Amino acid sequence: MLYEAQFRSPAGSGQMLKAIEALDLPELHIMEVCGTHTMAIAKSGLRQLLPPQIHLISGPGCPVCVTPAGVMDEILRLSENPNVILTTYGDLLRVPGSVQGDNLQRRKALGADVRMVYSPMDSLDIAAEEPDREVVFLGVGFETTAPGTAIAVREARDRGLKNFSVLSLLKRTESALRALIGSPDFQVSGFLCPGHVATIVGADGFDFLSREYGIPSVVGGFEAGDILAAVYRLLRQIKEGVPRLENEYTRAVTPEGNPMARAVMAEAFTYRDDVWRGLGIIPDSGYGLRPEFAAFDAERKFPFHPEDKEAVTGCKCGEIICGHREPMQCPLFGTACVPENPVGPCMVSSEGACAAAYKYQRL
Repeated sequence: MLYEAQFRSPAGSGQMLKAIEALDLPELHIMEVCGTHTMAIAKSGLRQLLPPQIHLISGPGCPVCVTPAGVMDEILRLSENPNVILTTYGDLLRVPGSVQGDNLQRRKALGADVRMVYSPMDSLDIAAEEPDREVVFLGVGFETTAPGTAIAVREARDRGLKNFSVLSLLKRTESALRALIGSPDFQVSGFLCPGHVATIVGADGFDFLSREYGIPSVVGGFEAGDILAAVYRLLRQIKEGVPRLENEYTRAVTPEGNPMARAVMAEAFTYRDDVWRGLGIIPDSGYGLRPEFAAFDAERKFPFHPEDKEAVTGCKCGEIICGHREPMQCPLFGTACVPENPVGPCMVSSEGACAAAYKYQRL
């Protein structure tokens, strides 16, 4: 029996790799859907350590990577309004729209008022300091960042900050997984579920994978040993032919998650159909502000009508997000598309599959 403390030591990882090899399984694919897992797997070299028939692939777990070019085009257009201050997290600044090289970082250099923040609460402070201008927070992320955005909206209401609004780009993990499973070329044998999201929705938030679809699933942490332990549990389920939900990340994730965080999300947001890069429109996959918070909804304050278009560049980011290609199978990887001059969002974000592969796997 191997215990969690052993998973975080080289000796424990070696034991785990031997246990994985002893399962003697055929070729199969395990998908993670978390940008932190993407980076941790690449950094630790786990793909090279596992048996060659066990493939770890990345799914739609990078928030900025799934934001479509058409949505970015509308954000770039909004940046042209001299009365608007755009605030957001750093990764979104470099995500291109449908015109290659055009992003918020470029617009900022050309004079647009675009500011990087570490929290949506920073945006409230800017709104209080700039009462004569509109402050729009570009809320990007999954369930991990949604509670903070919800609290900011509630705080803006309570403080009477009428010049603050949120453009919600927040996405719902469960809906994306259901869309992936329903796609005609789905070939994933098990899911390494995101530990960060599970701290909010709970491990039970991923129970539908085994219960409804018969797919093994394990909530995993982010150290190399955590990931190996989660992969071993997945492979053992496959070997036994008994799919179920397991929680490897018990030191941070409970079955029910964070009830207070879920409550504040439910107060501020409602589910809505949303567009994902690579996956198209997915029902109930986005978090939109409820009508009670309409005064703080940037989509109601400003014209916002994204078109369904992508840049014609040869970028395969949409296929990489869905696990249909590896980053190095994109013809632009490492040549036309590099972190200093990214063509697609998967190379922009520090959590993107292409950025991780470029930094740790290309040699």
